[in-house]
Amino acid sequence: MHDHAAGARRFVTAPAKLAVVAFGGNALLRPEDRGTQEEQIARAKQAARWLAEIVAQGYRLIVVHGNGPQVGNILIQAEEASTKVPPQTLDLAVAQTEGSMGFVLQQAIRNRLESIGRSVQVTTVLTEVEVDPTDVAFKRPTKPIGPFFTRYRAEALERDLGWTMREDAGRGWRHVVPSPRPLRILNVPTIVHILNGADVVIAAGGGGIPVVRGRDGQWRGVEAVIDKDFASALLAAELKADLYVILTGVAKVALDYGKPTQRTIDRLTLVEAEKHLRDGQFPAGSMGPKIEAATQFVRATGGEVLITDVDHLRDALAGKDGTRVVAG
Repeated sequence: MHDHAAGARRFVTAPAKLAVVAFGGNALLRPEDRGTQEEQIARAKQAARWLAEIVAQGYRLIVVHGNGPQVGNILIQAEEASTKVPPQTLDLAVAQTEGSMGFVLQQAIRNRLESIGRSVQVTTVLTEVEVDPTDVAFKRPTKPIGPFFTRYRAEALERDLGWTMREDAGRGWRHVVPSPRPLRILNVPTIVHILNGADVVIAAGGGGIPVVRGRDGQWRGVEAVIDKDFASALLAAELKADLYVILTGVAKVALDYGKPTQRTIDRLTLVEAEKHLRDGQFPAGSMGPKIEAATQFVRATGGEVLITDVDHLRDALAGKDGTRVVAG
């Protein structure tokens, strides 16, 4: 892994300013949406407006999107059509969303940048990410994907399809799948090469397609999804990104979230962030992976991570909002 990462860095001839931005799949498909293609195109146009802000500031851009809602819908489609079309595996569903969401996003980003007078190259890379086949995650599925179900429907899906279902914060039951940690992004040299000619690259969509190398030396996909925050942190570190932005649902990170003592913070050092993680300040199902991904990037590069939401991104980029995770 380390040899590959070092090799990837020797390839780097990308421009001085590179930003990696990670955001969730609900940016294109929200719980209140019906899930139509038209809705997702409209959401992509909204996303393109704030992504263009970063490009307009002189950065070349890597976009890493989540895909939980979209993969969940594909699995439901497969279930409903299973008597007519053999269902595909989860890794293929991830690959499908990398292609379809990448297409929608790259078209929206290109159109937005052209509308403000910038002629740009935008492309999507179908990204494979190595995971450990012995990762404990394969025995303990935890990553929720897809819509919320009633208890009755959840029990039926467990019985009929063998899905693992878990109650999610009082909102209903969701399908949970294995979420192993990413070890290596196979396509880093290709992404670096593309960055020499493209302004925006959409990569590691949904955390990337999880793959393992078998005993026969051959690569194959596995049924899992990778957390896009961990994958984007790994990618940002390997590319030595100048700016790593994790977009979430709040303007700033908060301590004692939901309690009378709740307070937002402008700046977290690596030591502080790791202490708060150990103390349980950032739950695994919400801010936890984002803070952990931020510390992973800062530890690897000494750089800074910006955590904020879409509405405050412009001010956060100017240092007026958001939370920055820094080395010290």
